Amino acid sequence: MNPSSAPRPRVIRSRLQRLAACVLPLTGLLLAAWSAPAGAQANLDSEATRLTQQWIDQELARSQSTQAMPLRMEVVVGSLDERLRLAPCAKVEPYLPAGQRLWGRTRLGLRCTDGAVRWNVFLPVQVKAFGPGWVLKGNVASGAVLNAGDAMEAEVDWAAENAAIVADPAQWVGQVAARMLLPGQALRQSMVKPPQAFAAGTQVRVVAQGPGFQVTADGQALGAGVVGQLVRVRMENGRIMNGTVLDRNTVQVEI
Repeated sequence: MNPSSAPRPRVIRSRLQRLAACVLPLTGLLLAAWSAPAGAQANLDSEATRLTQQWIDQELARSQSTQAMPLRMEVVVGSLDERLRLAPCAKVEPYLPAGQRLWGRTRLGLRCTDGAVRWNVFLPVQVKAFGPGWVLKGNVASGAVLNAGDAMEAEVDWAAENAAIVADPAQWVGQVAARMLLPGQALRQSMVKPPQAFAAGTQVRVVAQGPGFQVTADGQALGAGVVGQLVRVRMENGRIMNGTVLDRNTVQVEI
């Protein structure tokens, strides 16, 4: 897979903003069902939900026809509690509650701002975002190194969990399983971590880099070293320095 094909966070955010623009105006349509008499409410609610989903699908199709959209979006609009009987309202204000986002399982707030009785309710919504990912073929034990044969490419729901999908094989091949991984799971950033390069107490080569010069010396790692992460090293003169692990026996410090 070409890394450039993975959707960029800024692009995804812009698509979600357009999705918000699609979903929020729909609440007026749904309110016609939820404020209806009890006998007709069930049928109206079903019809309003159908029209709502149809409208969203049309808006998403129109958006895809005008510009590239790397993620295939699907929206499932839920229903309010059927026991609710909302008082008539001349103006309903939709809003996204604090801490919520239009991604995965979420909810929209609906509040009456112009009516004899002010009310505030929440509408469940699920936003799915399908795109390229990697799905595990079998079990991977915690601490095991993943290889290219452990997963296969597939379309996965990026919004099914909060952790970001690992779309580029370079981000997981050679990495270590952070926990027990199961078949069918889509690989996400929280599932893998860099392998340990060396253990605490290992003698390492310390490279000191500065403007126009480089010197090397021996030292002892005071903690386990992971490539790309910081580790403390005790130098031969007793001085303790922080450096970045380059490989299984090299730490680089900036001076």
